[in-house]
Formats: sequence, structure tokens, C-alpha cells
Amino acid sequence: MSDKGKTKNKIIDAAEALFAENGFNDTSLRTITSHAGVNLASVNYHFGDKKTLVRAVLAQYLDEFMPKLEVELELLLAQEQFSMVDVFQSIKKPLLELDNFKPNGAAMFMQLIGRGYTDVQGHLRWFITSRYANVFTHFTQAVFRANPNLDPQTLFWRLHFTLGTTIFSMASSVALTEIAENDFGGKVDTETMIDFLIPYLSAGVSAP
Repeated sequence: MSDKGKTKNKIIDAAEALFAENGFNDTSLRTITSHAGVNLASVNYHFGDKKTLVRAVLAQYLDEFMPKLEVELELLLAQEQFSMVDVFQSIKKPLLELDNFKPNGAAMFMQLIGRGYTDVQGHLRWFITSRYANVFTHFTQAVFRANPNLDPQTLFWRLHFTLGTTIFSMASSVALTEIAENDFGGKVDTETMIDFLIPYLSAGVSAP
């Protein structure tokens, strides 16, 4: 890898850790350059501005996650019948496979996505929904097919309530797992949290 490539990766790695820990709004470029051991000019050269750096940090995960999720959703849509549990389960496998992309990748990705929404990073939501529009189309189709008796307005609100629950869980995943381990004993990992979350979300979306 070239020196330029190494510098770019150092910036992304430092930014990723700091964004996950402190949020996007409370992490300055100077803090990132200090942790990465590079100067501010390097960030400007490789990314131009903070928004572009934020997208680059998320894109490394999204480019791994979204194509696999699209495959899972296409397989689901090929079935005649399925439930909301099946829809949410289709997300689980691609998400957990992020651990093969980076150590603790699934949890890190969840934290970063959660931070993106709680920090009101509008540009990030636009970036995700426009770059991966086909995946969101497949997901929407799957939700409507799993709930044929619900009208579009009801599904609109229930999906937004679902998003709120998911974002809170993502942004607070570290704290939640620590509390659960302390109160109930035993190791709690990302998969355990997802397995608790899916039935709750599915019941909420599909409620009469």
C-alpha cells in the first residue's frame, strides 16, 4: 500500500473510533488528526471536509453490508409468503457478517449508524438512501407484502417508530449490553441483542 493509502486508512480508522465513542458532532477534525498522527492538510487532501470523511467511514461498512442485504431480500421476495420476523431476520446475517470484515464490525456499524441519526446528520441519511436506493425499495416491498392488511399510513408510522427503537438500541448498544450483563449475568453480544430486538419490532409493525 502506498504512503497516501496508509495515511487515508489511518485517518478513517481514527475517525471511526472517535465517531463511535463521541458522536459526529462532538468530534473535531483536529481531534481526528491528533489521534491519527497526521496533519489537517492530509484530511483536506483525502476527504475535503468533515462530511465527506463521515460518509467514507460509513461507506466502508455499507459497501459490505448492503449488497449482501439486497441478496437476502431478493431471496425473501421470491417466496410466496413471509412474515415481518422473516423480513428482519434477512437483515441479521449480513449484519453479523460485518464481524468478518472488521473485528467487532457489526457492533461498530450499529453504533455509527445510531450516531448518524441521533446527531441529526441529514447529509448522511441522504447519502445512504440515494446510494443504496434499490435495497430500500426491496425492503419496502417486503414490508408491504408481509403486512397486506395494513394501510400505507399505518405502516409509515410503525416503520418510523421501528427506526427510532433501532437507532436508540444501536447508539446505546455498548451501555445496554453492559447493563444486561450486570443485571442478568452472562455475556451479551450483538447477536443476542438482535435476537431480543427482532420479535419486539416484528410484533409492533404487524400489530392489528
